[in-house]
Amino acid sequence: MAYVWFVTPDVRPLRRENPKTTAFMTMRADEARAQHQPVHVRQQWVSLDRVSPHLRQAVLIGEDAAFYQHAGVDWDELHDAILDTVERGEPLRGASTITQQLAKNVYLSPARNPYRKVEELFITRRLEAELSKHRILELYLNVVEWGDGIWGAEAAAQTYFHESAANLSEDESALLAAALMNPRRYNPAHPNATLLGRQAFLLNRIAAVNAKH
Repeated sequence: MAYVWFVTPDVRPLRRENPKTTAFMTMRADEARAQHQPVHVRQQWVSLDRVSPHLRQAVLIGEDAAFYQHAGVDWDELHDAILDTVERGEPLRGASTITQQLAKNVYLSPARNPYRKVEELFITRRLEAELSKHRILELYLNVVEWGDGIWGAEAAAQTYFHESAANLSEDESALLAAALMNPRRYNPAHPNATLLGRQAFLLNRIAAVNAKH
């Protein structure tokens, strides 16, 4: 653990600089080259205030409803995931907050093993210590994978709905947020029954949250 902490990347440049590429982008490019396929990268950085509040809310509710309350890790969910691995021999499942997903996307790989999880936790702690929640969410919404070669909210909005991320409706936003469960499988422009079901679930959750405020 001491070694992992020592080699954990310095995240402080992310306060003001956008990463030129990410570990996930590199991995997808390597996969494409191995299959002798062209490498497609569609990404356009936008500030958080240029992302529809509908999309911000849908992603938070779908991926990490306690984002503004925790310090980067949902310890209860992580505890349950580790117990499943130890007691049942199951692969270590996600149990990931948005900050953890950002750590994984930018610096790591999708491999699920205890060592990778320790790396992810250390990077997550550094992200939370060095960056504001505003910046963490902004980075996440610009680097998350939203389809084959599609990275971030602006590219996703333009690809699937032919409009900017700032103008996404509540229904469109819920579809995009729903697709994050498997962005290379589900197409928000042509949703199947599974994706529509997830969209409906998110819209109901959003309505319930908004009704309390």
